[in-house]
Amino acid sequence: MYRYPCPGCRSTNVLHSRECQFGDFGRQEIEQAHTDIVATLSIGSCTRDSLPREVPDGWSGLHAAVLRTYLRDSRVEEDGDRLALVPPHEIADRIEPTEEPMRTLYERGSVSGAHDNSVFAMIAYYSSKGLSWEDTRHQVLRWLEETGTWSRGGFEESSTEALVDDKRHVYEEEYGWLEKAKAAKRVIDNSRLGDG
Repeated sequence: MYRYPCPGCRSTNVLHSRECQFGDFGRQEIEQAHTDIVATLSIGSCTRDSLPREVPDGWSGLHAAVLRTYLRDSRVEEDGDRLALVPPHEIADRIEPTEEPMRTLYERGSVSGAHDNSVFAMIAYYSSKGLSWEDTRHQVLRWLEETGTWSRGGFEESSTEALVDDKRHVYEEEYGWLEKAKAAKRVIDNSRLGDG
């Protein structure tokens, strides 16, 4: 379930990070900015120029930041000058981490000594993007295979499915991904895999 994250710190509750530029906005205001954009784009596609004029109760810097979040998270696509909502069944396959340290994990996979932190971070990352458990599970299973992480070995579980299912609590408890991703990236960067 998508929880309308703050576009500054991605918080989904009333607590913002200390440095968040949107820390003065409450949940209702953040959710309203999300709703304004989704409702307007649900009626039909708009351009970046026309969207602010079509939002019912006015456009703000918060709206602009939410739109950037939707574009970055592949929930809105830009085709030429047109903006349109991405169909829900396509969102999971479009999410690609571009920020470090997740990009290293996503592109290179994990190595022995980083597996627990890597799988934890991948699940928490997809959860933070609002994917369902089924979509999160599918993406992490695909990542394990496509990056060669599973074939490198070093897992106690008997299958990729068992590994991911054992970490479902990460998804359900909505843990953050950053610290685990940083720890995994350090091990991956120091491994021989990093030489290639």
